[in-house]
Amino acid sequence: MNPLSVFAIVIILFLFAGIRIVFEYKRALKFRFGKYIKTLNPGFRWIIPIVDTIQIVDIRVITINIVSQEVMTEDNVPCSIDGVVFFKIYDPEKAVLEVEEFSFAITQLSQAALRDVCGKVELDTILSKREEMGKNIKSIVEQETHEWGIEIIDVKIKDIQLPENMRRMMANQAEAERSRRARIILAQAEEQAAGKLLEAGLQIDKSPSAIKLRLYQTLSNIAAEKNSTIIFPFPEEVLPKKSKGK
Repeated sequence: MNPLSVFAIVIILFLFAGIRIVFEYKRALKFRFGKYIKTLNPGFRWIIPIVDTIQIVDIRVITINIVSQEVMTEDNVPCSIDGVVFFKIYDPEKAVLEVEEFSFAITQLSQAALRDVCGKVELDTILSKREEMGKNIKSIVEQETHEWGIEIIDVKIKDIQLPENMRRMMANQAEAERSRRARIILAQAEEQAAGKLLEAGLQIDKSPSAIKLRLYQTLSNIAAEKNSTIIFPFPEEVLPKKSKGK
């Protein structure tokens, strides 16, 4: 084969070997002999084979799970808490050059922050204020990650696992609270009903005819059952009557 043809083929292969495609949602850090040169933007890019290398960084929102952590709350209740961290790289250069394995580093920071935040509050606070707990964890983690060119978007507490005996105690507490509310509502209803009956009695007492009508209505309701015999031991004339002077 002609040496010139061989040389041309080698040149073509060399050029093709340096072709890189950087996607829109990624950035490529270019290193020459191990030294950082620049960050390549999305599109068609070419590097010098063997001499240059690139490291791809995803700049989309990344999600990392916080594995379940055993936490002892301030009121000495053991529980297992897990969560999730949302972060985004805004400076790819710092994310690669300032920290090794930024994903692992964020995971460790989040776990430590979760234990620290949840260990300083009572269990009721964790259960009722998850959003606030997540914001506190976020503020702790982002203090470190800001120097790495990483923005912590949000931290969410996903699940809280309690011991079985604690679950039973909380269920009993909730049941007792519901019972207390039911009794209060029933007492309030009885009080309102008694007031209305008093008003109705005073209104009926103003008219003897109203008393008779109420008596007849009561007898009619009893007779509707058709299985009872009604004995009226005295005539209605002996019912108390309101004097005209009153």
